[in-house]
Amino acid sequence: MIRHLVLFKLNDGVTKDDPRVVAGAEAFDKLGSLIPELREWQCGWNVTDRDIAYDYAINSLVDDAAALQAYLTHPAHQDGVSQWKTFATWVIADIEV
Repeated sequence: MIRHLVLFKLNDGVTKDDPRVVAGAEAFDKLGSLIPELREWQCGWNVTDRDIAYDYAINSLVDDAAALQAYLTHPAHQDGVSQWKTFATWVIADIEV
């Protein structure tokens, strides 16, 4: 199994109530029910106020590399990514569990 973790940092001057950000978060919220390869899907806003904290996180689980690739190339995922590219940067980690 592979745990797929993503941490997003909003660009300078962008806040989570920006309409683009709201739409992007809504797009990601829906992915858990749209992509059958996702065994687990959690996403949400950071709740701490620390300088080193990222703003938004995704924590998901898939069976294997093929399932991860199916998730990454799924049109709903690609739509969400295209939205987030306009207002955030991110880092990922894919770890075997």
